[in-house]
Amino acid sequence: MTSFDTSPQLNVWRALLALAVVFVMLATTGWTAMRNQRGDTPLHASLSAWEHGSIGGHRLPDPQSAPGKLARFFASLGEAERAGLARRYPLAVGNMNGAPVELRYRANRIALAKEREIERERLHDDRLTPAGQHDAGRRMDRLDDLLEKDRRILAFDPEGSGRVAEVFGDLNRADRVSVVVPGVDTNLLTFQRTERSYAAPVGMARSLYDAERKASPSTRTAVIAWADYTAPSGLGIDSATAMRARDGAVRLDAMVRALPGRAPVSLFCHSYGSVVCGVAAHRLPDRVSDIAVAGSPGMRVENAAQLRTGARVWAMRDADDWIQDVPYLELGGLGHGADPVSSGFGARVLSAAGAKGHAGYFEPGTASLFNFAEIGVGAYRSVHCAHEDGVCRTGLSGTAAA
Repeated sequence: MTSFDTSPQLNVWRALLALAVVFVMLATTGWTAMRNQRGDTPLHASLSAWEHGSIGGHRLPDPQSAPGKLARFFASLGEAERAGLARRYPLAVGNMNGAPVELRYRANRIALAKEREIERERLHDDRLTPAGQHDAGRRMDRLDDLLEKDRRILAFDPEGSGRVAEVFGDLNRADRVSVVVPGVDTNLLTFQRTERSYAAPVGMARSLYDAERKASPSTRTAVIAWADYTAPSGLGIDSATAMRARDGAVRLDAMVRALPGRAPVSLFCHSYGSVVCGVAAHRLPDRVSDIAVAGSPGMRVENAAQLRTGARVWAMRDADDWIQDVPYLELGGLGHGADPVSSGFGARVLSAAGAKGHAGYFEPGTASLFNFAEIGVGAYRSVHCAHEDGVCRTGLSGTAAA
């Protein structure tokens, strides 16, 4: 299957745009609505158990309560009580915005270990096809990776292709927080890679974290590899529309609002991830100081002002990135709007020298990674603009936090 991480046949995109009317007709008949109907899932089961649970003779709070309310609930408990809830409802607690991040890490380790045993049983289940057993083995290997010592898993949902988010650094003590929002073909199995590691969320986030520490050693930073939305799979209707982005935008906003402390948050949105960030922009809290997109197919608007955000909007694209040949328009719900690096869009356009195509923006030694790191630590005057006139730095001040 063709991926946004590889050079696709661009006529496929053009064909999808030509099918806009057909898509709209299908949507209005309700045919596409069936895609979102899902039965009970492990996460839903854990949340349901939580909703019927109690502690100290009192009902547990609604898991969908505001993060502040949930934070106050957990703060009222003793350590043993919090640990007990993580053991009884690991998926619920591990994905609960408002639960202490250290407790979420602990709960997700429990959930990961349980899911690994399920996959181990599937691996040896002779009722499965060889392909099914192979898939179980791959998932088990990935779960083993995520269970390695000192990994901080902020979110985990095993349903379907799987969702996951990981933290690098200390969220509780961070002066600055960065969030990497990846694009299509992101799931549990592709969350990290051995080959082309910087094209996967873990490699992207780890590379950015290292670059930020190099850029400003005195700044306490944390970086989140956020693959906690259901990304489109390959080229198709999902990747050409905002359907997945809308759900992802809600989840992204909820995650950011639940982050501890008051540190500024910068979003680094790659490929279809920039669609998610564009849809989310108007609803994100004021602590989001920067939205930077790379290799973007569009942000579902015609210009940066339409994002309705107070955050600085940055954009970059490597000269060899095939995404530049995607039609930058929106027709009948297909396509994602104007090109964010175009002069009329209004973003601050950064250099991406050295990125080498669509998947290389987080490669060490590139101008793109350097720029991301400078934004991440707040050193705005140090970024390298795409144009020699330095217009991307106009009206900016700021150095890395002490």
